[in-house]
Amino acid sequence: MSFRLVALFAVILAFGALSVLALMEAGYLGIFLQHFENYAGMQVLTDLVIVCVLGIIWMFNDSKTSGVTPWPFIVLTLAAGAFGILFYLVARDLKSRAAA
Repeated sequence: MSFRLVALFAVILAFGALSVLALMEAGYLGIFLQHFENYAGMQVLTDLVIVCVLGIIWMFNDSKTSGVTPWPFIVLTLAAGAFGILFYLVARDLKSRAAA
């Protein structure tokens, strides 16, 4: 297993643990509602939306050369944010290793 895959899985596990704690504390809607309490929260939410949209565009365009179907990861990104992009990177790495 490459360092990149190990690093991706480490990020997914750490971010997953943080996400579970946030869901337990605030609930799915509560995570978003807290961002509307002040401008700082709105800025963070807007930043997340911009990065996820750019990630979706990148996944869609990259899928043409990588051979990975982007749609499950696009749906996951829309539902769970960065998890979709992270799992796409894992799938892309695994696909390139299988082709080599």
